[in-house]
Amino acid sequence: MECISAIATANGTGGVAIIRISGEKALDIAGAMFSPMPKEVEPNRMYAGHISGDGFADYGFMVFFAAPRSFTGENTVEIHCHGGVHIARGILKKTILLGARPAERGEFTRRAFLNGKLSLASAEGMADMINAESSALLRAGSMLYSERLTREVGEIQNKLKYILASVDAEIDYPEEDEGDIDLQKIQRELREVLKSVNALSKGYSCGKMIKNGVTVAICGKPNAGKSSLLNALLGYDRAIVSPEAGTTRDVLEGAIELNGVKFNLIDTAGIRAGATGAESEGIARARAAVRSADVTLFVTEGGEEPPKEYGGKLITVFNKCDISAPERGYDAVISALTGEGIEELKRLLVEAAGGEQALDKAYLVEERHYLALMRAQGALSDACATAQKTADLLAVDIKEAWDALGEITGETASEEVIAEIFSKFCVGK
Repeated sequence: MECISAIATANGTGGVAIIRISGEKALDIAGAMFSPMPKEVEPNRMYAGHISGDGFADYGFMVFFAAPRSFTGENTVEIHCHGGVHIARGILKKTILLGARPAERGEFTRRAFLNGKLSLASAEGMADMINAESSALLRAGSMLYSERLTREVGEIQNKLKYILASVDAEIDYPEEDEGDIDLQKIQRELREVLKSVNALSKGYSCGKMIKNGVTVAICGKPNAGKSSLLNALLGYDRAIVSPEAGTTRDVLEGAIELNGVKFNLIDTAGIRAGATGAESEGIARARAAVRSADVTLFVTEGGEEPPKEYGGKLITVFNKCDISAPERGYDAVISALTGEGIEELKRLLVEAAGGEQALDKAYLVEERHYLALMRAQGALSDACATAQKTADLLAVDIKEAWDALGEITGETASEEVIAEIFSKFCVGK
């Protein structure tokens, strides 16, 4: 396969920049621009020397990773130079002049996938780690990158393969069987497999929140203290606070991280009857935000009822406890002004998102994986019903479930899906 080359470090001035070359002739290209070049280059050893760039020379290091024991599974060379922008670009240009081709986005990782160094799900986990905006997504991406999901899906596929072998044997060689295939036994086995798929797919509710952040809509009547609560949760003044009703005319957003999870807070306009103009439009947007939220914080000074339509879990919050006491029970009793009860409210937010234990174990964060599991569920449900009928139709359903699961690991993923996944990586990764 032709050699590719790219800068593997972030663009900009820094202490060190790395230029990565991968392909059969990677070491030949390095040998033409690095000196002194040993007669016998020892893999995984870093050599110091002079690096010839395009019209200049630098001093740095060279390390060779021999196939298949490299990230891409191919012969790979990394050149470590000083971190100036033009130094790295000049050395990259020299590798291209010597025969390498500029790498495309994610091409190094794609070659690793094609050479069996990692699964498609693992590659997506790596992307999640790189792009993580919270420590929870970093942990989830790390678990995905470590092939945890691939192993669990592989175990399910192996069970299906075993069941399918029994069914195919009955179809192909019915005369060699001592009797008819035991469809009831196969149905029991398929139900166990379906149970495993269902358990795996349930983790997506937490995984989705980790991936996208938990959307929290703060709603209530005008002057209930919604904007003050937003500021208290954020720890700085994001919203304008005023005793005048209708100050917030549009949704205001801010983000915090709780237990490693990103929470997207939305301060909505106070909902009241008789509003006109801009305030009326703000109320309409507030209602839409509440309906689509993962968690709804209903803020009140007492007396009002929560909205009839709301998204996710509802947390009722009695505000201004520094002035008065609640007449009935609320999930949280706070004072946005003094900060009383804010830490307890944060704990309730984490619980509403699934709790610390669930969030720490969630690694099904990609919608693509979830949809593949849903297709497998559908095929397995059909198979359980078909198991009461014929072996021929049963084999079709089992194969469909196996193929759906293979889309997660990459075994049956289409070229279009593979290309889209690796296009999300940067050049050099």
